[in-house]
Amino acid sequence: MKVNTIRKTGLLAAAAIVGATSLIMAKPAKNTIDEVAWIVGDEAIFRSDIEEQYAQMRSEGVNIQGDPYCVIPEQIAVEKLFLHQAKIDTIEAPDNQVQVQTDRRINFFVTNLGSKEKVEQYFRKPLPQLREQLMEMMRNDYIVSSVKQNLTKDIKGTPREVGRYFESLPEDSVPYVPLQVEAQIITINPVIPRQEIEDVKARLRDYAERVNSGKSEFSTLAIMYSEDGSAMQGGELGFHGKADFVPEFSNVAFNLNDPKKVSRIVETEFGYHIIQLIEKRGEQINVRHILLRPKVSDAELREGVTRLDSLRADIVSGKIKFEDAARYVSQDKDTRNNAGLMVNTDGYTSSPRFEMQQLPPEVANKIENMQPGDISEAFIMKDQKKNADVIAIVRLRERIPGHRASMQDDYNMIKELYEEHLKEEKIKEWVERKIKETYVRIEDGWGNCDFQYEGWVK
Repeated sequence: MKVNTIRKTGLLAAAAIVGATSLIMAKPAKNTIDEVAWIVGDEAIFRSDIEEQYAQMRSEGVNIQGDPYCVIPEQIAVEKLFLHQAKIDTIEAPDNQVQVQTDRRINFFVTNLGSKEKVEQYFRKPLPQLREQLMEMMRNDYIVSSVKQNLTKDIKGTPREVGRYFESLPEDSVPYVPLQVEAQIITINPVIPRQEIEDVKARLRDYAERVNSGKSEFSTLAIMYSEDGSAMQGGELGFHGKADFVPEFSNVAFNLNDPKKVSRIVETEFGYHIIQLIEKRGEQINVRHILLRPKVSDAELREGVTRLDSLRADIVSGKIKFEDAARYVSQDKDTRNNAGLMVNTDGYTSSPRFEMQQLPPEVANKIENMQPGDISEAFIMKDQKKNADVIAIVRLRERIPGHRASMQDDYNMIKELYEEHLKEEKIKEWVERKIKETYVRIEDGWGNCDFQYEGWVK
């Protein structure tokens, strides 16, 4: 699955779910006569529900802490409590997000198992049925997460509370902070030959003419040729507001009125697009698009490396400061106005500190043996947002050795831990109160467990 490039938020990892690097090729349990394992409220949890979830967790390499026939039904039961609350709060999941997450999951299965047919064989059901079940799972995940956020959105730790929490931690519970670094980066895009751009535009003009003349369906061409993650949906992006897309794309898409006609060619930072209107609903629009990216040759990449190596020489000799070079030369819009400083957004708060594994692999490889103040030679790296090669140099601004956390050096991290602790306690209290208020029956053979939450066994 290619990257869905034109969304300004959440550009998805291509071809795999983050953290899942291999597939455990275990088979689901043999068919058994379905039986009721739990009843929560007026809903039953069947053995088949548990077996299917177990199979999917194994397929993704999920490490289950405890007996799966205790852990999984309890997880399903807790989910039902949250989903019931979501109905009260009228919380729903956006269809487009559910679809994207489902496609990512199916792509992961296909990539690791080798084909759609093998996926169907593994899960013992046709792909449309698997897709439907996965969509329900993705929808429920979103809803449960939203309910939890509503329950914990007002939780904030004051400095005094954070301090007391830190002081109360046993010495062996004080978190160890691994080696962290702060880095600055300058990137440039390789020069693309004019002829390559013209060839891409010619292909898009041909696709547009074939659609406008009725010779081809836009969705078919998108499946066959688009280089965007939406290709497998025929280029369809789902309903979005104008601010969801980069401006160049929005300006054209929101001015389309005829679903039978194709837009002019649109250039964005991700490549070149043609767009077709599907439907407008108030302030939202659903469109298809085809994205093509001009190809860059090794010669252009080498030329870019030479250019940045020359800039590096000027920085090292003192002719220009790294910060000024980032501001005036760098084409990385996320860092160029911040003196090139990279920002880690993995945590609850943004921070310039990265653990090595959180950095792009090419950057981590370069700075591993650098000292603060060192500037790397130019190198080629993959821009994950654009799914394209860029040329970069990095400067190691600071290296923070691994250490036990302290209030002075790691306050933000300790504050996050404290607030996460409060959220977990809040959710646990809520779940156990809901368990008391809800009819629960666990059938014989399913209740001899050390459950996470109290009160299941009445």
